[in-house]
Amino acid sequence: MTLARVNGVGLFYEFHGPEDGELLILNNGVFMNTTSWAFQLPDLSRRYRVLTYDMRGQGQSEHPEGEYSLEQHGDDLAALMDHLRLGPAHMVGTSYGGELNLVMGIRHPERCRSLVIIASVPRNSDPILMAMIERWRLAAKLGDGPLFFRLIYADTYSEKFLVDRPDLIPFAEERYARLDLPAAIRLLESCQRFDVTADLGRIKVPTCIASAELDILKPRRYGEIMHEAIAGSEFHLIPGSGHVAVLEKAAEVNTIILGFLAKHPA
Repeated sequence: MTLARVNGVGLFYEFHGPEDGELLILNNGVFMNTTSWAFQLPDLSRRYRVLTYDMRGQGQSEHPEGEYSLEQHGDDLAALMDHLRLGPAHMVGTSYGGELNLVMGIRHPERCRSLVIIASVPRNSDPILMAMIERWRLAAKLGDGPLFFRLIYADTYSEKFLVDRPDLIPFAEERYARLDLPAAIRLLESCQRFDVTADLGRIKVPTCIASAELDILKPRRYGEIMHEAIAGSEFHLIPGSGHVAVLEKAAEVNTIILGFLAKHPA
């Protein structure tokens, strides 16, 4: 297992694709890990040098005690790039990872060639979203991973996907059985404090925003807020998908990513 020690934490990372390819970094959703990009990596790594990694509190990275924040994750990523001697990268993130991309565009623009932001929001302070995140946090405090999954999964997948692919639910439940729930709580509390709405206009790097049509957790209107605030940004709607668009509509997501990146080569 490859860990880089940066900012006092060990971060797990892997590289995929050609060594001479343009650098692309994948930023995970809140409960994702490096394996969660299985439907993107084959397409992306044909051309790009793809760095996957787990943020502090995720997957195979260390899960230190103490408060987490997206600003801290951004500083961790910048330190990881320094440790690995990496130049600017295209950054693709979904949900929590897309929100990290916003932070990178604001705090570390020199690290970013472009940003792709999928199913994300610029703030978590609106009443319905705030209530859903608090419900997730309280569910995690019950201390039972499979139960936690059962209490939240209807918020993240579209009804059609759940009807068409019921076989995937037991696999997801097994993954949540291994989830570090105390770390998950700290990640959710990081979500609760996140709000970069006032700083969106500072993002100057090329930006692509994609919202999922059937996303009830982070619906389309948040993507439109970001699109309006970030000059020159693109906006795409992923049809027929719930929040986990990287799984539900992987081909469509990959087409959006690759099409956007083709317009912004290094």
